Amino acid sequence: MPATITELSRIGLLSSLPGEQLNVLATRMQREELQPGAVAVEQGEPGERFYVVLSGLLNVSQGGRGGRTVLKPGDYFGEVALAMDIPRTATVRAMTPSVVASCDRATFDELVRPLFADDV
Repeated sequence: MPATITELSRIGLLSSLPGEQLNVLATRMQREELQPGAVAVEQGEPGERFYVVLSGLLNVSQGGRGGRTVLKPGDYFGEVALAMDIPRTATVRAMTPSVVASCDRATFDELVRPLFADDV
């Protein structure tokens, strides 16, 4: 089941997308439920998808440093590997039952990457 426009409009980064683009993005985002302990992305793996957190809490860790931060609804991850074409820089693991939505590289490049250019 794809993400909904309402869910994506709650993601700060995506809220600035015009309605038509948000609708296109919603149809391309794949929803995934994660149980506690499940890994969404693994450090060192190729980055092929961009993720947004719809519900739950996820832990971000790097190498032997342990937990670095906690992601909550409205947060996103996976953009660094896609934008810089490098392996994943961290592991993201569900702490609680969580729901994420993700899109592939082509969709990220078309609809999401330009939003990062606006931040610079």
